[in-house]
Amino acid sequence: MRALLLTAVACLSLTAPAVLAQEHGHHAAAAEHGAHEGHRHADFASGRFHVRVEGTEGPNVILIPGLTSHPDVWQPLVDRLEGPHRLHLVHVQGFAGAAPMDNATGLVSAPVAEDLARYIREQGIEDPIVIGHSMGGTIALMLAARHPDLVGKLMVVDQIPFMGQAFGNPNATPENMKPMADMIRDGMVNATPEVWAQQSAASITQMIRTESLREGPIRHGATSDRTVAGNAMHELIVTDLRPELKNITAPTEVVYVTFAWPGMTPEMTDQIYRGAYTGLNGATFRRVDESAHFIMLDQPDVFAAEVNAFID
Repeated sequence: MRALLLTAVACLSLTAPAVLAQEHGHHAAAAEHGAHEGHRHADFASGRFHVRVEGTEGPNVILIPGLTSHPDVWQPLVDRLEGPHRLHLVHVQGFAGAAPMDNATGLVSAPVAEDLARYIREQGIEDPIVIGHSMGGTIALMLAARHPDLVGKLMVVDQIPFMGQAFGNPNATPENMKPMADMIRDGMVNATPEVWAQQSAASITQMIRTESLREGPIRHGATSDRTVAGNAMHELIVTDLRPELKNITAPTEVVYVTFAWPGMTPEMTDQIYRGAYTGLNGATFRRVDESAHFIMLDQPDVFAAEVNAFID
């Protein structure tokens, strides 16, 4: 929640990604011509996301990055996976250089989750392991709760079912969080690229402890569409998935970082996360210390070991 709050604070400072989205044509070309640099793009028509596929055998693993992130944030994990895997790396339209397409207006996470369900069905993927980071965790929760028959295992990385709780209001509801969400969205949409560049860099700095690994995520934010990002943030703040947790049947693990707030202990962090997921029966929890929000970057060995054990 600390990372989510930092993102919201940056948005309240009128941050917004510059509109530097690239054309989607090179993704279509990659799909048409097959493998490229060891991977290919799935033959799947969607205006919500495109998928890079790596590997031809082994368990199917779907990796969903967070707000304004690129699939490359998963590379440290990909490099450390044990044994063969068939990886499906999701790139949400409007983020990290991808054209907005159908995400140009309205909701983002919910329709992405629905198209992911269609992707799994149309590609004939059985019992995939779905791993989502931050906003990707929200999408993964939606997918597992609304299509429980399609998810084999679920891992949520540093995300809670109701982001409204991240603002310190114990009585938060989607309704009373809407004015805050409106203000944050409007600030993101209306900010100048110059303001975004400064605030985005400051926000990412807080979310990644490893200085040498910040450049990529900062660039991904700068090349994301500000309207898509603003609408996606608004949706996160006013979406409460807690009532839907009971619908999830897949074995679920929640991986999260220790809060760095003054006076906060690791045990208090544990209590907050376990409380946030009340209603998700059988979930397991794994706290990763010495890491900021991007666990896969700050603690790649620890995170990969957890994912390898979870897959097995």
